[in-house]
Amino acid sequence: MIEQQKQRIEQEITKMIEEVDKTLLRKMQADMHYCAAKCCDNEQASLESVHRCIDRCSQPVNQAQEYVQKELEQFQGRLQRCVMSCNDDVKDKMPVKPTEEQISKYTGIFERCAVQCVDKHVDLLPSMFKTIKSVLSKGPNAIPQ
Repeated sequence: MIEQQKQRIEQEITKMIEEVDKTLLRKMQADMHYCAAKCCDNEQASLESVHRCIDRCSQPVNQAQEYVQKELEQFQGRLQRCVMSCNDDVKDKMPVKPTEEQISKYTGIFERCAVQCVDKHVDLLPSMFKTIKSVLSKGPNAIPQ
């Protein structure tokens, strides 16, 4: 059951990341490549200045990707803390030498709690990705550092 929940949340995140990629990040990447190509058009520029120009072109995309990654890591941390809380609650209730029946009972309690964590966090994904899309659509200066 836990594996199914893990797959469920991964599918939801993947679906939303693909949407952010298609609607925002790809345009930023295309702009980065056009910008970098223009840097290379300047035949009078030194090697160093062309490299600096290309680095400047890639900064918005790098910032956007780092922002998305940071938001996903924070989300994942919250989910992990929720599941760990379920685990701690079950450990606190379980006797020192549990019987098979007690192990089965507490495993069920843990799984139900973990499913609730996943449900709660899947419900948070649309809002989180709405915020991500809003921030990215405002441009690189709107991305929190």
